[in-house]
Amino acid sequence: MSRFQIIVEYDGGAFVGWQRQANGPSVQAALEEAVTRFCGETVLVEGAGRTDAGVHALAQSAHLDLAKEVEPERVMAALNFHLKPAPVAVLAVRRVPADFHARFSANRRAYRYRIVNRRAPLALERGQAWFVPQPLDAAAMHAAAQVLLGRHDFTSFRASECQAKSPVKTLDRLDVTSRADSFGQAIEIHAEARSFLHHQIRNFAGSLRLVGEGKWSAGNLRRALEAQDRAAAGPTAPACGLYLTEVGYPDDVFEISQKD
Repeated sequence: MSRFQIIVEYDGGAFVGWQRQANGPSVQAALEEAVTRFCGETVLVEGAGRTDAGVHALAQSAHLDLAKEVEPERVMAALNFHLKPAPVAVLAVRRVPADFHARFSANRRAYRYRIVNRRAPLALERGQAWFVPQPLDAAAMHAAAQVLLGRHDFTSFRASECQAKSPVKTLDRLDVTSRADSFGQAIEIHAEARSFLHHQIRNFAGSLRLVGEGKWSAGNLRRALEAQDRAAAGPTAPACGLYLTEVGYPDDVFEISQKD
């Protein structure tokens, strides 16, 4: 039996989320079915994060076990062949130790939230970003975002259905950047932490929009955090703007011993 890590890109708009569900197609199910078509094995593909319906990934990490002896390059080629025409691509595959776990071995996750801020509606990027026609001050959003850095009780930014044991998380990065063009600006919120609560980044984005519109200050954002009450924070931003961009691991989790 060999364990493989796979790095996966997908358009979340076509799925009910990462996790296999009875109410529609999922990324996990698409990958598991591709494995079965490839080698006849029924496997469980475990992901590093259970992205919601409509959330995208540039580099989701997952693992699977195969009894068949096969090289990583062939696994990648076969999965991509059998995934067609689903909007999912396997970017890389490598053999990993038997105790590697895509979710529990991870020590860092990075996300990007994308806002297109212009008057004209989206055509090419519909379903790929949050369209906000009202002018936003990205610099004010970035300055306010810094009050959320560090270890806090993030109950105010946590979905009611969140299954995490504790609302306390350590936020390592929350930057807001912008790039202007002739028609408006593209704003990106970059977040990094060991792990996140359900809807935490989307709730950050909804609150930071209020700052960008001038309706909230950094002080309002701090008071929302300190309230430890979901009703005190801003609305939940739509899923279409959120991207899982990277999952990080300690270097030693990839060291394969002789017994592996």
